[in-house]
Amino acid sequence: MEKRNLITGQIYHIFTKSIAGFKVFNNDIEFKRFKNTFVYYQKKAPLVKFSWFIKSKEIQKTNSKIFLDNARKENLVNIVAYCIMPTHIHFILEQTMENGISTFMSNTLNSYTRYFNTSHNRKGPLWEGKFKSIIVGSDVYLVHLTRYLHLNPVTALIIETPDKWKYSSYPEYIADERIENKICNYTGILEIKPDIYKAFVEDRISYQKELAKIKDLIIE
Repeated sequence: MEKRNLITGQIYHIFTKSIAGFKVFNNDIEFKRFKNTFVYYQKKAPLVKFSWFIKSKEIQKTNSKIFLDNARKENLVNIVAYCIMPTHIHFILEQTMENGISTFMSNTLNSYTRYFNTSHNRKGPLWEGKFKSIIVGSDVYLVHLTRYLHLNPVTALIIETPDKWKYSSYPEYIADERIENKICNYTGILEIKPDIYKAFVEDRISYQKELAKIKDLIIE
C-alpha cells in the first residue's frame, strides 16, 4: 500500500471498504480477529507477525511478555474512535509519527487479508485500492464525526441502538467507569461525559435512519 504524506500530529478520518461490497466480517470470530489485529499493529515494529503470534505454541507460552514488550513500543497512531462494519471500516486516527497511519493501515489490512483468504480458501485482494483520508479540522467537527461513526450500524439498519453493536468504540465512550483493555485514547482531544455523549448520539438515531433511506436519491 502506498505511503502518503499525512501530517504527524493531525487527526484524520480514515475509511476503507471491501471490493464490490464483499462481506469481510461474517461472525464474531472475524470481527474480534480484526479488532485484535489493529490493536497489535498500532505499535511500531511489533516483534512478530500477528498471525504467528497467536498460532505459535512457543509464543503462546510467553505471550504476556511479548504483549508487554509490544505495549512499551511507540504508537504509530493514536486511535480516537473506530467502527467495524461487515463491508467497511472507519477509524479516527491521530498520526503520532511519520508515515504512522499508512504503516498502521498497511500492516492491519494485509494481516487480515491473509487470515481471511486462508480461512475462506480464496486468493486476491480484499480491499478497494487506497484507503481514504480526510483531515479533521476542528473539535466541533470531530465530536460530530464520532457520532457518525458510532451510528453507522444503526444507519445500516443492522441494529436499533448503537450500544447493541460490539464492534465500535461507542461502549468506551459511554462507560461510566474505567473499562479494562480500553483501545481509544481521546484524552486532551475530546472531553466526553458518558451520559451527555450518549444523549448526543442517540438523539440523532431517527434522523440518520431517514437519511439512509433517501441517500440514493440525494446522490442522484
